[in-house]
Amino acid sequence: MPNVYYQFPGTWFGDCMPLYARGAFQLFHQRDTRRPIPFGEPFGWALARTTDFVHYEDLGEVIPRGGDDEQDQFIFAGSVFEANGRFHAMYTGYNRDYPALGKAAQVMMLATSDDLVHWEKTGTQIAVPQPGYDQDDWRDPFVLRDEEHDRWVMILGGRLPGERVQTGRTVWFSSPDLETWEFQGDFWAPDLYSMHEMPDLFQMGDWWYLLTTEYSDRSKTVYRMSRSMFGPWSAPVDDAFDGRTYYAARSASDGEHRYLFGWVPTKEGEQDLGAEQWGGTLVVHEVLQRADGSLGVGIPEGVAAAFPPADPLPAATVSREDGRAAAHLADAPGSTYSVEATISVAAGTRSVSFRIAAEAATGDAYAFTIAPGEQQLRFDKVPNYPWFRYDARGHDRPITIESGADISVRIVVDESIATIYVGDVALNARMYDRRGSGISVEVVDGSVDVRGVTVAAFAAARSLADA
Repeated sequence: MPNVYYQFPGTWFGDCMPLYARGAFQLFHQRDTRRPIPFGEPFGWALARTTDFVHYEDLGEVIPRGGDDEQDQFIFAGSVFEANGRFHAMYTGYNRDYPALGKAAQVMMLATSDDLVHWEKTGTQIAVPQPGYDQDDWRDPFVLRDEEHDRWVMILGGRLPGERVQTGRTVWFSSPDLETWEFQGDFWAPDLYSMHEMPDLFQMGDWWYLLTTEYSDRSKTVYRMSRSMFGPWSAPVDDAFDGRTYYAARSASDGEHRYLFGWVPTKEGEQDLGAEQWGGTLVVHEVLQRADGSLGVGIPEGVAAAFPPADPLPAATVSREDGRAAAHLADAPGSTYSVEATISVAAGTRSVSFRIAAEAATGDAYAFTIAPGEQQLRFDKVPNYPWFRYDARGHDRPITIESGADISVRIVVDESIATIYVGDVALNARMYDRRGSGISVEVVDGSVDVRGVTVAAFAAARSLADA
């Protein structure tokens, strides 16, 4: 089990429906028991509260799933919002047995609450699959207020009929009163993905951002940006927030900061070569807006503060004109720790790597590698022999490194999860075959200055109720 990242014991964290209300982030989410496999046992929505993304108060399951013969046999993703003095949860009612009976598997449904804990289902089917769309892929509603037109807008993910075709789209409904909803058609239909999941729509400054999670291209959360709530949408060069091992991310803001709530999947058999599974552990990023309107992410202040200040290690210059050179920094102070450093990479350098969980005798380790010439940040197992030792598909990010500039690096290791932030670019990964505790920096064909290095152990967390 993780120590700083969130996962309720005995369950795996699924899609998150975050809301900031009553002074805390209210994290509605699914808890998969994996009895016997992911999606084996139907689930409802559970609730955890946090103010710092380290201490959590567990409220248990607050919206229970329906019976096996009901539309909401499973409660799939949706959104929670406040309107007319009450809280509303618009959710996807999913019954896996309905397609065989000729019924739509997924429809939008509603529950209401006065306190976020006790919910009353209306039982009403709000937005059923429309003619011409796949009747069994219609889910994950997100509701927000359109003040300009004095109405509510609901977007959700859908697709056209047909297996393995790239017809995923975000569709939308509008409502004047949250009671009657009118279908408006496609909101964003780029014909890039097989399905759109977990759509999100928000404004930061002068820009609007539309998020979706796809599973047919790179299996990650991507975004588009526009000056208008309704597009047209454009893609930045880097249109994602993380790699393959960060899925179904939704955002929420406390009015000052916006955060991204996604889950890091486990791997089958808890093996490095295992395929990624549905569900895992919650990891939170802070959303950062760049000068050109594109988005990056950083470590939340609360997570950073969970690692007490440590004395900096001596500065070092690691260089080799032709080949690899390395400098041992420290040994890990446990299974959950943080590494901070500032690096400066010389022009022409082929790569710089931070190696973690390194075995002293063999050098066996996991590596986050920055390759300036390739403009890539990636994760893998080293040495990679016999090839391949790690299923690293999607474990890479585009990155631009300016020669000679100071670059901040932050690594958080929490049991099997490793997270790196290089500037405002993030990458998550799982590690299941950790053979050592060494932490080192290495350079290939070039030079890197490393200073301000600190390695800090995690301060034991308490529940929010005890904080």
